[in-house]
Amino acid sequence: MSKRPLSLRLAICCALLVSTAALAQVPASASAPPAAAATAAALPAQLADFDAYVADVLKTFKVPGIAVAIVKDGKVVLAKGYGVRELGASARVDADTLFAIASNTKAFTAAALEMLADEGKLDMDGRVVDYLPGFRMSDPYVTHEMRVRDLLAHRSGLSLGAGDLLYWPPTDYTTQDVVKRLAKVPIKNSFRAHYAYDNILFAVATRVIEQVSGESYADFIRNRIFKPVGMTSALIDMTGIRPGMDVATGHAPYNFKDVKPVPPMAWLNDPGAGGIYASVDDLAKWMNVQLASGKLPDGKQLFSEKAHAAMWSMLTPIPVRRSKNPELASLTPQFSGYGEGWLLSDYHGQKLAWHTGGWPGFVSRLTLVPGSDLGVVVLTNQQSGAAFNAITYRVLDAYLDAAHKTDWVAAYAKAVAKSDADADASWARHEAARDKNAKPSLPLAGYAGTYRDPWYGDLDVALQNGKLRLRFAHTKQLVGSMTPWQHDTFIVRWDDRSLNADAFVNFALDADGHVREMRIKPISPLTDFSFDFQDLRPVPVKAAGKQD
Repeated sequence: MSKRPLSLRLAICCALLVSTAALAQVPASASAPPAAAATAAALPAQLADFDAYVADVLKTFKVPGIAVAIVKDGKVVLAKGYGVRELGASARVDADTLFAIASNTKAFTAAALEMLADEGKLDMDGRVVDYLPGFRMSDPYVTHEMRVRDLLAHRSGLSLGAGDLLYWPPTDYTTQDVVKRLAKVPIKNSFRAHYAYDNILFAVATRVIEQVSGESYADFIRNRIFKPVGMTSALIDMTGIRPGMDVATGHAPYNFKDVKPVPPMAWLNDPGAGGIYASVDDLAKWMNVQLASGKLPDGKQLFSEKAHAAMWSMLTPIPVRRSKNPELASLTPQFSGYGEGWLLSDYHGQKLAWHTGGWPGFVSRLTLVPGSDLGVVVLTNQQSGAAFNAITYRVLDAYLDAAHKTDWVAAYAKAVAKSDADADASWARHEAARDKNAKPSLPLAGYAGTYRDPWYGDLDVALQNGKLRLRFAHTKQLVGSMTPWQHDTFIVRWDDRSLNADAFVNFALDADGHVREMRIKPISPLTDFSFDFQDLRPVPVKAAGKQD
């Protein structure tokens, strides 16, 4: 197999990289509103070549379009677009172009809960079951002890990305369905023992907001946050997009090499984890409110200073690990942790509050330096964390240490190359271990049938035209063909080649030679962790053997 892209979601690492496979030339010239030139003088001298630097980022990491905003001391010093909204189209990215911001949505969800706490409508340390009586985890103790604040802190005992297949790729489940099915998602670690990023508890947070406020999540965020902050173009999800709007199209590598547009995704069944679309103009306003400890431009508090301090207080420590890439070693923080919807670490001796977001075709990063009243947000329409990190650290260096001018484009390009090489080595190990002469134990019809997982639901294996086809019953995009690998293990290659999530499918047989259970595991270590196939435990529920 050829090179594979790394995880989209970026929730737990600060250096997502993407394959450097060949791509048609991407336009790299900048597009800016007329006001951009007037603000250029406010930039530090180290950023005098910023437009050229971003153009290099676009070219090096094959990103069609990027938008950047920088705020300093309460003012917007840069809000600008670069490149195009969609490959093959002429529309340029500008400061008002909407991008999916994915997990940067989590900070809005945290703010909504803290606002309700400010109003005395909930207690952040109150039990979740007191607000959602039907809430259940798979462990009764965790169910009883889970507090509202815990929903935001990734310390529940769930494993990385647990339950994400309930909504990623899009499913036909509702948010209520997702919260109900959480009761069957396995808990693999001790409660509050360590950090493991999840999205599913933000679905619970979404339902708590709705239950306590009496409003839908969308209405609460729109009316209580977007409007007072002045985020006039922001949307709760892509269903609000209309023809002619200034919206970027996401791009992803198909067949692990050719970057092309991907269909838009609406995360309607877990909006509090990552549903928002916004522009850098919108997010510049949001950054300034955050840096002002919740104070709006009119002097009123969106949320209290106490609430703001809570959001930026570490709840879950994250072990500090030095990067395996020497070019990125200087980014190793002194501390790292997670607050309420915010990652917390340090750089150049200053505290950072930040987050990343990953979505089909989009990745982003928003970073705040409260000690310097500084913020930078980078939105991209291609799955390259290397791109947003190279820009973010150039900006941080310019403001925090003018003498420190690393070529982060070159540094991240080397890290990308190493990541691709590691992925190829992983595949080579699989090939070396394979017995190419080993055949399936059963006729292909013997593997066909309906399989049921306790938390996801049904998976169907059908024999069609002499080949096995695997279909996830609630996920339209997860349909693919299975080919024998060795013994009772197959490889499923999804019809949608933008997913980058091909997987091994292993069948275990009972003593009578019938399938007892199925296990699925992503092939590539770079597959997005939200494809949590490894947590599935499907067992047969319908007799196999019939051909379609």
